[in-house]
Amino acid sequence: MAPALLTYQRLFGKGQRLRYLCQDETRLGLKTETGKVIMAFGVKPYAPVLWKRDNFWLYGVVEPLSGWHFCQEYDRLNTQRFQEFIDALSHQLGDDIALIQLDQAGAHVTSALHWPDNLIPVCQPAHSPELNPIERVWQFIKQQFKGEVFLTLKELRERLDQVLQQITPEEMSSLSSYTFILEALFYAASY
Repeated sequence: MAPALLTYQRLFGKGQRLRYLCQDETRLGLKTETGKVIMAFGVKPYAPVLWKRDNFWLYGVVEPLSGWHFCQEYDRLNTQRFQEFIDALSHQLGDDIALIQLDQAGAHVTSALHWPDNLIPVCQPAHSPELNPIERVWQFIKQQFKGEVFLTLKELRERLDQVLQQITPEEMSSLSSYTFILEALFYAASY
């Protein structure tokens, strides 16, 4: 058995699992998501666009290996809301220990945070969102809203719930499984 695994078992016990999670936030709002569409030659596409600025933040984590995910909605992005999120995540994980990859946003790296014992933060390099697999998940979710008009945040929340419930763990794993992450996890597990 690898020395790291033996140390892990001595520190945490055999009943606990070590999990790798990726965390980030995204803002969702009433402004219509637009993009390119395929049309017949010479036909100009028409789509209604709403420019309202009401929005909320979706905080989330994804486990690339299994496709498990956990999301919560908050009214803003700040240290207090992030603390609430990591406390809820810690409770959701139960006895499991999680390495949690996140960016270096001010709300994530402040000394005002009290990290729960079962979460170990690992900051990715600054200005490198492409390293965080949950960014693909946010992109996929927002693509589902392309061209849809929501008049109220309640309508948007209902549609978001639909989208999140329809994503299977296999799809979530496919969206978030970067080869370099899976190779590292499989290599670490082979010891």
